[in-house]
Amino acid sequence: MNKIMLLGRLTRDPETRYSQSAEPVAVTKYSLAVNRRFKREGEPDADFFNCTAFGKAAEFAEKYFKKGQMVAIAGHLQNRSWDDQQTGQKRFATDIIIEEQHFAESRASFESRSGGGAPRQEAQGQPFYEPDGFSAIAESIDDEELPF
Repeated sequence: MNKIMLLGRLTRDPETRYSQSAEPVAVTKYSLAVNRRFKREGEPDADFFNCTAFGKAAEFAEKYFKKGQMVAIAGHLQNRSWDDQQTGQKRFATDIIIEEQHFAESRASFESRSGGGAPRQEAQGQPFYEPDGFSAIAESIDDEELPF
């Protein structure tokens, strides 16, 4: 079984590229800093993981994830190797291929901590989210229509 779950903060904004195939696929890469549970003097306090998302997950990360934001991810490890053109040495890397990714803090909490601006507005001029981090449900929706 090859499964990994992490909770950490993005160390940089996600970077997205598209494949050169007949039907281009989004490929987004970002790095996640995960605090170590036990910290020893003289050792790093966090581990850094390279994460890669494909398709709709990649587009989601590009659109909504920002540097410093706390996210939870689930995926699998993938090892790769290549010959370095400059040194001729064999290089190795381990990446996390994203299967699931979720926000791990409210947007309001992130923006207040990071000094972010006002909430984004949707096309109709309605708030994208409420200040407490939750979206309002239209009053025209009946309780029986809710999926939960």
